[in-house]
Amino acid sequence: MTAAHTDPASRTGVPGVRPARLSDDAPLGELDRAAWSPLHAVTPRPVPPYGPFFDEAHRPEDVLVAEDADGTVLGYIRLVAPTPLACNRHVRQIQGLAVAAAARGRGVGRALLRAACDDAVRQGVVRITLRVLGHNTPARALYASEGFAVEGVLPGEFHLDGRFVDDVLMGRSLPR
Repeated sequence: MTAAHTDPASRTGVPGVRPARLSDDAPLGELDRAAWSPLHAVTPRPVPPYGPFFDEAHRPEDVLVAEDADGTVLGYIRLVAPTPLACNRHVRQIQGLAVAAAARGRGVGRALLRAACDDAVRQGVVRITLRVLGHNTPARALYASEGFAVEGVLPGEFHLDGRFVDDVLMGRSLPR
């Protein structure tokens, strides 16, 4: 990802957003584990020993980080090519968005979404997609408020906590 920034927290109360660095590995790993919830996770709760946040499939250049004015990591968004195919190069997919519990309701998720869209436009991307669990009402409302529309539903795609949960596919076009 290229550099993407929002107004600094010291001026607006909205966090700053910047590209991830390798040094973010530990704080992002901690945030990711703390933010784990059956509301959005399809994998079991992480248990020690924890692997790194960044690896060959999860690179720093695919992640934007939200931070407070003092540098405290508040959240992240991962935006990647959905496939390695050249014919799909114009699309990016959100494959991770997490906000620290203490930072929720402060516009962190919205700032990350907007920064990711801005960064995608700079890369020449014309479309962004994502997948969200059907019962994750807060995330679905945020995505809809930022222009994402439901483009498909895979009914009962996951069996979580003893019930079947839909996998909702959402997407939006970006300005050219």
